[in-house]
Amino acid sequence: MPHPQPAPAATPAAQPAAPRQFVNFCFYKLDAAWRRLLEAERLAGKKEFLEAAALFADKVIVLPYSTFGFRPEVDFFLWRISYRLEDFEEMSAALHKTKLGSYLSTPNSFLAQSKRSTYVDKLNPEHENMRTKIVPGKFKYLFVYPFLKTREWYLLSKEERQKMMDEHIMVGNKFPSVKLNTTYSFGLDDQEFVVAFESDYPSDFLDLVMALRETQGSRYTLRDTPIYTGVRRSLEETLNLIA
Repeated sequence: MPHPQPAPAATPAAQPAAPRQFVNFCFYKLDAAWRRLLEAERLAGKKEFLEAAALFADKVIVLPYSTFGFRPEVDFFLWRISYRLEDFEEMSAALHKTKLGSYLSTPNSFLAQSKRSTYVDKLNPEHENMRTKIVPGKFKYLFVYPFLKTREWYLLSKEERQKMMDEHIMVGNKFPSVKLNTTYSFGLDDQEFVVAFESDYPSDFLDLVMALRETQGSRYTLRDTPIYTGVRRSLEETLNLIA
């Protein structure tokens, strides 16, 4: 009688890919007429705005940043993260229906989605889930801007692009105090990427940007402006500062 053959060893199940997150940076400008209202009206308006934002606390990650005094066209912005585009839509509608919201305009807004990098961690698939889930807000300052590469970049071979990105990554690794969050906008918005750098040290970010200008890949940058520098505060602190 033949001996039974041992069952083949079970192969580990592939880890399910984490769902991608949608990302929105929404920029706001407050009408100067708001500051001429009576204090009681302004207090009530801010309270109503905060209550409207709180309704989305279980759906949307919201991090406010003040740009007050830094740029003429923007007073603050919200970094919003969710798994549904509709959450941004519904939250924006709720905020603009408040008294304070009726005095706010949105000079700019960036829409993107998390996605695993094609140049980083190519040999470590486990890192995919780390890059599709954003963990923001551990630093005081945020520097955010839209980013587009030239069409010539995409016509280079994968090997040529990888070599230049390896140099880019090597330079970035020299600045461990700066955390990069890259999200993708292809087909969702006008830019191709939205890059958001977090740090407690603005001078380190400045030095990083200068160093990246000297890399080979920088010659394929088509646009990387406007750049917004934000100071992280609670939403209440932000509104008290500007309104």
